[in-house]
Amino acid sequence: MTTRSSAHTGLASTNPVALETSDDRLFRKVTLRIIPFLFFCYVIAILDRSNVGFAQLQMKHDLSLTDAAYSLGAVFFFIGYVLFEVPSNMLLHRFGARKTFARIMGLWGAASVLMVFVSSSTQFYVLRFLLGVFEAGFFPGIVFYLTFWFPARRRAGALSVFYAGVAVAGVLGGLVSGGIMRGMDGVNGIHGWQWMLAIEGAPAILLGVIAYFFLKDNPGVASWLNPGEKRRLAEVLGNEGKHEGHTHSLLAAVRNPYVYVFAFVYFCLTSGILLLLFWMPTMIREFGITDIVQISLYSAIPNAIGAVGVILIARRSDRRNERKWHFIVCGAGAAAALALLTSHSLGFALSMALLTAAAVFVYAAHPIFWSVPATFFRGPSAAASIALVSSIGVTSGTITPYLIGLIKTYTGSMNNAFYFIALLLVLACVAMYFALGFERTSNAQKP
Repeated sequence: MTTRSSAHTGLASTNPVALETSDDRLFRKVTLRIIPFLFFCYVIAILDRSNVGFAQLQMKHDLSLTDAAYSLGAVFFFIGYVLFEVPSNMLLHRFGARKTFARIMGLWGAASVLMVFVSSSTQFYVLRFLLGVFEAGFFPGIVFYLTFWFPARRRAGALSVFYAGVAVAGVLGGLVSGGIMRGMDGVNGIHGWQWMLAIEGAPAILLGVIAYFFLKDNPGVASWLNPGEKRRLAEVLGNEGKHEGHTHSLLAAVRNPYVYVFAFVYFCLTSGILLLLFWMPTMIREFGITDIVQISLYSAIPNAIGAVGVILIARRSDRRNERKWHFIVCGAGAAAALALLTSHSLGFALSMALLTAAAVFVYAAHPIFWSVPATFFRGPSAAASIALVSSIGVTSGTITPYLIGLIKTYTGSMNNAFYFIALLLVLACVAMYFALGFERTSNAQKP
C-alpha cells in the first residue's frame, strides 16, 4: 500500500507530474494550517494601526488637533516601528515565531486597550509610539517565517493573502468602526473613538496567547506533518537557488545595494498604502458624504474589492512566475487612478471607482514586491536583511503622513497629496524595472 509519506519518496519522485500534484497537496495542507491564523492576526494588526483614520473624525475635535497634528500620531507609530523592527526580527530568528508573535500581539493589544484612557494629545502620541514599538517586526517576521514553509514560486500567493488582510481590515473597520463610535459615544464618560480603539485592540491579546500554543517554529517540529512531508519540504526549500548577493551577516546586508533598492521601492509602496489607511475616510468625506456611519460603510467598498483583486493578481503572478511587469502594471495603475482623482467634476460614483482602483493596485503590488526580496535573501541572516528592507522602507511612516497632513492643512485639499503619492509609485516602478532587469542580465552572463 502506498502512503502519503511514500508518495514523496517513491513513485512521485520519478514522475514530475505526480510530484507536482503531490507537492500541491502538501502546500495546500501547510497553507490551511498556518495561513488562516496568521491572516486573522494581520487583519487585527492593520485594524489597530489604521483605525485612527476613523477616530480622527471625532478625535480632532475632542483633542483640538489640526490635520497636521493628527498626522503626528501616525508619525510617532512609525518612529517606534522603525527603531525596533530589526531587533524584533532578529529576536524571531533567535527565539522562534511562537514566542515572538505571542509577545508582539500581546503588547500591541495592551497598548490599544489603553487608548480608552487618552485625554490629551500627548497621551495619544505616547501610546501611538508604544504601539509602533510593540508591533515592530510583525509583518517582516511573517515574511521571514513563510520562507520556512514556502518556496519562492509559491510565496507571492501566500503573501497575497496577507495584503488581502489589509483590505479586509479596511472592510471590517468600515463596517464596525463608525457604529462603535456613534453607539458608544459618552458611555461611562468615554468618547466613542476611545471605545472604538480599545474594543478593536483587545482581540490581539487573546491572539497572542493562542499563537504561543498554536504556531510551530519550523516544519521540523510540526507534529501535523508526517516524516515524508517534512523530508519533502526540506528538499524543496533546500533546492532553491541562492543569489550571489545573499547576506551572511547584518554588516553584509548593510553593504548590499539590493537592500537599498528594495527599501526605496517599499518606501514608495508604503506611502501609497498609508494614504489609504489614514486618509480614506477624509477622502470619502470630500466626495460629499458627511455622516460618520455612511463614511464608515462606504470605505468598506474599495477595501472589499481590493481584497479580491490582490489575491487574483498575485496568484496570476505566481502562475506565470513573473514579478516585474505585474508590479509595474499595479504601480502605474494606482498612480494613474490617484492622479485622476484630482479632478473636481468626477461625481461621487466615478470618484469611488477610482479610489477602488487605486486600492486594488496598491494592495496587489505589495505581495508581488515581497516575493522578490524574500528570494534574494536566504540563510541565517535573512531575517535581518528582510527587516532592514522593511525598516528603511517604513520610514515613509515618519514622513508621508505628516506631509499629507501639512498639504491638507495649508491647501484645504488632497489634490497635491495625490500627485505626490502618484509620483512615488511611478518611481517605484522605475526602480523595480531596472533592479529586476539588471539581476536577470547578470544571471544570464554567468557561465
